[in-house]
Amino acid sequence: MQFINLSGTEETNDSKVFIPEGVCAKEISFNIENGKLHNLKFVGGCQGNLKAISILLEGMPVNEVIEKVKGITCGKKVTSCTDQLAKILEKK
Repeated sequence: MQFINLSGTEETNDSKVFIPEGVCAKEISFNIENGKLHNLKFVGGCQGNLKAISILLEGMPVNEVIEKVKGITCGKKVTSCTDQLAKILEKK
């Protein structure tokens, strides 16, 4: 699985922007400060659910985020928007 880091061309307030694969979301952006996740945003996907997830994960330690969302699937897909987030965070 390959993730494209667009942070060099689309960086705002040090947010890192990634293109997930196999999910409805078109972009995932966030900041990591002192090992904690901040300013998580999803473009596309199930906006109500993803906004709620972004609020719930705000300020959470990155390792805890990975533990909570890694492996979650969506429908018949082998991944989900949050699983893609976990995979991106594991590479950081």
